[in-house]
Formats: sequence, structure tokens, C-alpha cells
Amino acid sequence: MEAQENPVSDAAALPDLEPATRRIAALLGQVDDSRLDGPTPCPDYAVRELLGHLTGLATAFRDAARKDLGASTAVSPDAALPLLDDDWREVLPRRLEEVAAAWRSPDAWAGMTRAGGVELPGEVAGAVALNELVVHGWDLARSTGQPYAVGEAELRSCAALLAPAEDGPDGSPEDGSREEGSDGDSLFGPPVPVPGDAPLLDRVIALSGRRPDWQPGR
Repeated sequence: MEAQENPVSDAAALPDLEPATRRIAALLGQVDDSRLDGPTPCPDYAVRELLGHLTGLATAFRDAARKDLGASTAVSPDAALPLLDDDWREVLPRRLEEVAAAWRSPDAWAGMTRAGGVELPGEVAGAVALNELVVHGWDLARSTGQPYAVGEAELRSCAALLAPAEDGPDGSPEDGSREEGSDGDSLFGPPVPVPGDAPLLDRVIALSGRRPDWQPGR
């Protein structure tokens, strides 16, 4: 019998999380202590909670890629406000490097894994990890007044993940992809309307439930 090709066996074809992690790491140098209590596009987070969330998600998705399914992958990020440890300036850049390295392995994208207490296919977890890094990187850039540019391939992956599912005649998704309990909104919140010709980054941010023109104080 002829062996079937593994769709995630070609490492060169896998999404690369490193550009997203490097962008976030580059933003951190401009985040001084005076900014930590500033607002972010995430209503419940100040900058310090956003940084704590980034540390936690990088840890969780690193372990999800490794199939190291312990405490870091078992807890929903909504369970409590993230805490920011005093050593975050050393820990967060290291976690960002680790999550990017972990998702370079084809094994990370195969089989099942867990993140945020949810069991899901590795290829879905990788797409979610990339989306989290891209969107929360934008959150951090906007919160701290820094420029932010994302590659088209990353944005198209995020748009595909965040776009509401197409419903069939019975009201369920044509591809059966909607999870139980989902109301069809994006993973972050109800999409915000934007013009059809808006830049792709703005459309992705709007799909995540954020206003692309958000700025501190507005």
C-alpha cells in the first residue's frame, strides 16, 4: 500500500511564528514602567495585564506545541486577570523565542493538543497561537504608541481564523467547524464594521472585535 503524505510533514510549508514573536520583542524595549498602568484595546487589561497575558499565552502555546499538557495548557485565560512578574523583561523575550521554536517542528502541527483547557488539533492550535501573537502585538503597539506592520501571509491566516463561519441551510457551518457554544462571533468578540477596502491589518483587527483607529484616551 502506498503511504499517504502527511499534510504537515513539510516544515517549509508550515506557518512561521517567529516574525510575530520578534515584532513583540522589539516593542518591549519602549515599554518603561510608567506605561504599565496605561489602557489597552482589551477593556479588562492595562498594559501590565496585557504583558502578563502575552507571557502566559507564549508559555501555554509553547507547551501545546511540545504536547507537554500540564498546568500551563489546562487553564482558560479568562479564569483570572494575568499577573506580571518582576522579571518579565527577561522572561517574556525568552518565552517568545521558545514558542516560535516549538512551532517550527512538524510534530507540533500534527495530532491533538490542548491550550486554554480546550482540546484541539495541532494545526488549529498553531493558527490560534499565531493569531494571538499578531493581535496582541497590535494591542501592545497601539497602547504604547509604536508602529506595527505585519506580513500578508500572517494576516491572511488570522483573517481565515477570525472570519465568522459560513452557515448552511440548517444554520450550522457548511464545514462543521463551529465549536459547541459558539455564537459565530470571532474568538475575541463581535467583529467591528470596517470598509471593504480597508487595509488587511485593519480588517483583521476589526474581526477581532477591536476598532482599528483605537488609541489611548479615545
